[in-house]
Amino acid sequence: MRQIVLDTETTGLEASQGHRIIEIGCVELIDRKLTGRHYHQYINPERDIDDGAAEVHGITSDFLADKPVFADIANEFLAFIKGAELVIHNAPFDVGFIDHEFRLLNQGHPKTSEICGIIDTIVMARKKHPGQKNNLDALCKRYGVDNSARDLHGALLDAEILADVYLLMTGGQTALMLGADEQAGGEAGQMVINRVSAERRPLKVIRASDEELVAHNDNLQELEKVSGDCLWLKMEQN
Repeated sequence: MRQIVLDTETTGLEASQGHRIIEIGCVELIDRKLTGRHYHQYINPERDIDDGAAEVHGITSDFLADKPVFADIANEFLAFIKGAELVIHNAPFDVGFIDHEFRLLNQGHPKTSEICGIIDTIVMARKKHPGQKNNLDALCKRYGVDNSARDLHGALLDAEILADVYLLMTGGQTALMLGADEQAGGEAGQMVINRVSAERRPLKVIRASDEELVAHNDNLQELEKVSGDCLWLKMEQN
């Protein structure tokens, strides 16, 4: 199963008011494991950035002046997400902007929901933690995810953080150490994400010694005498 955890930054809050995407950040999960593959791109929106938005993400028009426009990166971005299940915090916002950008190209691109599955983690969090704050910072605190580098919003950093939160919130690919202080419902800072490293060395294979093999066979023979039907012994004989 291929999932893409995605976040965007924009010039403002409403695509319907002509606001545009200025940053896309994606990280890849395969079978609920972080693979290390990601997609990250700053984009020249060809318009000004609202002051309120700039205060949130800290990206300036001067910084974006030499960056590609969306039309230049559209095919590469589409190829990265196509066919995957997108994991997004407040999906209608990001998906709405993505669909808006593709509509502006006027090239007949399908809606994001037609080429990708979509999981909205804020909806998931509200069901799991009703009546509580469920923004990304609150979820980081609840699940013990380190977001100390998050002074400002950034699409790639937020996607990486959301990937950790999502895996912990859905209870997969984590090492859980139970402790007396752990809260009910699996919420604890003791959970650790298992990441897949592209540079991971092959696991060392330690083979049994001749003495260990003899001892193992003796044990199987004893099991055969007691039970009259030792399946392991039959498998070895076959």
